[in-house]
Amino acid sequence: MRVKRGFKARRRRKKVLKRASGYYSANSRCFTVAIEKNDRALAYAYRDRKQRKREFRKLWTQRINAAARLNGTTYSQFMGALKKSGIALDRKTLADLAVKDAQGFSSLVQQVMSH
Repeated sequence: MRVKRGFKARRRRKKVLKRASGYYSANSRCFTVAIEKNDRALAYAYRDRKQRKREFRKLWTQRINAAARLNGTTYSQFMGALKKSGIALDRKTLADLAVKDAQGFSSLVQQVMSH
């Protein structure tokens, strides 16, 4: 007996086309093209979730380095002294401190480099 798949196939196609809404031209209207574009978009999303973490860590490192150099030291010297002094602050917090509270960051650098 032949199975026509009915509403299940329609539901599957609607799900793909809904996810593809907003794509350019046939990418949002043609089912077979939309499948490819959805797969590609999901692959980019997976990859970029990892890359976002890398990009932010690089940004935090640059900000800490710039603030450390304003205080007469380098990033690597500052981070080494921070670890030796036993202060457990992550790069995100340090970068935020360097941007929003320059005086507080300066006092931290003085405290850490004196050890």
